[in-house]
Amino acid sequence: MDPRFSHLRLDPQGATPLYQQLARQLENAIETGAWESGEALPSERSLADTLNVSRITARKALDCLAELGLIRRSRGSGTFITPRLNQSLTRLVSFTELLTQRGFTPSSQWLERRLATPNAEESMRLGLGADAQVARLKRLRLADEVVMAVEDSCLPVSVLPDPQAVETSLYAVLEASGKSMARALQHVTAINADAELAALAEVAEGQALLKITRLGYLADGTPAELTVTYCRTDYYDFMVELTR
Repeated sequence: MDPRFSHLRLDPQGATPLYQQLARQLENAIETGAWESGEALPSERSLADTLNVSRITARKALDCLAELGLIRRSRGSGTFITPRLNQSLTRLVSFTELLTQRGFTPSSQWLERRLATPNAEESMRLGLGADAQVARLKRLRLADEVVMAVEDSCLPVSVLPDPQAVETSLYAVLEASGKSMARALQHVTAINADAELAALAEVAEGQALLKITRLGYLADGTPAELTVTYCRTDYYDFMVELTR
């Protein structure tokens, strides 16, 4: 028996249905790192045999985990732990740094990386003149080869003169050039993906995404980064600690 299952304790006489007990305990094991992102769970039959429960109980427990977004099922391949990001809303951190801290392998698929003329909203938010240019970065953000988000960044050329210099971490490039973001204002809302965005994020058209708009500032208070990120809700969690 996989030793990770030895910690599961199901009570057939308890008031809570067995499938809910199993789902809750598996959820806790996944959240505490007993299974790693992308790792396969046993099949329904193996799970049922190992824990001495019916296949219906095992199936219903896995259904609960799928509804929570903790696992994904691939027909013909099996059931796998879903990569998830639990990001604090109170700390400014790069996507690459966040993924590395969580044990994922970060990567990007570039869609756009060039100098461009800012639109009206970008000019207003970044305080740019009529003849200004910006570095425009648009890419898919991946964790362990899974698309987690679609990201579109705009920075004045005075902050990022060469967009091709960014290969993985934008913030690492900015830090190396002495243009680190000191703080940022972030606005989070929900949208439904249109056809183009759904194709990029690899979700169904109309599926809800989290739209995160971040305006970053240099240490002297100059607005220097406008990034809009569309995050998949099945892979992204946000966390904030409240005190009283």
